[in-house]
Amino acid sequence: MTDTQVSDPGLYDYAPWRERPRLEWPGGKSCAVWVAPNLEFYELDPPANPHRKSWGRPHPDVVGYSHRDHANRVSHWRMADVMSKHGFPGSVSLSVALCDHIPEVVDDAAQRGWEFFSHGIYNTRYSYGMDEAQERAIIEDSIATVKRATGQTIRGWLAPALTHTPRTLDLIAEYGLDYTCDLYHDDQPTDIRVASGRLTAIPYSLEVNDHYGFFIYNMSPREYADTLIRQFERLASEGEKSGTVMCIPLHSYLIGQPHRIGPFEEVLRHIAADGRAWIARAGEIVDSYRAQTGEAA
Repeated sequence: MTDTQVSDPGLYDYAPWRERPRLEWPGGKSCAVWVAPNLEFYELDPPANPHRKSWGRPHPDVVGYSHRDHANRVSHWRMADVMSKHGFPGSVSLSVALCDHIPEVVDDAAQRGWEFFSHGIYNTRYSYGMDEAQERAIIEDSIATVKRATGQTIRGWLAPALTHTPRTLDLIAEYGLDYTCDLYHDDQPTDIRVASGRLTAIPYSLEVNDHYGFFIYNMSPREYADTLIRQFERLASEGEKSGTVMCIPLHSYLIGQPHRIGPFEEVLRHIAADGRAWIARAGEIVDSYRAQTGEAA
């Protein structure tokens, strides 16, 4: 290895799929399914970050901003009503600034019994280049603001726009958060090595994230729905040997559009009727995992 290469950070142990202790979900279900709506707030003309541009166009990007603002004006309710209709609670990846800018959306999610975790303050401000004091301030702001707005103490973290520093995981564990959605390495929960406390990585997803489905893979609404069903069918089948986790990460300005919501509702109907899914919140999945693995997995 050359001096310029970085060694494995050792965030988690290697555990081959076929050699793990069996995980069992409540009710004998084989696949824990959780839905992660990203309730976000974007700025029209955010402060510039030298490491990454906030918008693809020069600021102000009226097109990008207004496209995403459809979420908080219309499509959140369309998406949320379909989820509630079929018995799927949300575990919300929350841009915490939404609590102050558009509290009606946060109030609606709270009244539905959804769980909240932090997705940073704004989805147009990135962790790249932050010093420790700045990163601590964001974590502390997230905890205090969500508590004030919803009464909940956040337990999880998804970095704003998936941007991190080398200290992010250690810091959120230090502040007592239980889980991170920022690792994509497994189909079961895993414990993460941190400087203090215990931190569990819950399976999130880029592969079946609607952002990737529509923006990266250029799927039609029905192709995306078929992808979700195939993801569930495989995980539910493999979960008969040891429980798996399926996350459905959503952005309502995408999935809540009139031409997409119908196929998505068919997915929820299919999973709810299947009989193998434990439809849960993120924290419930982490709690079940920890109850089976003890103080350290």
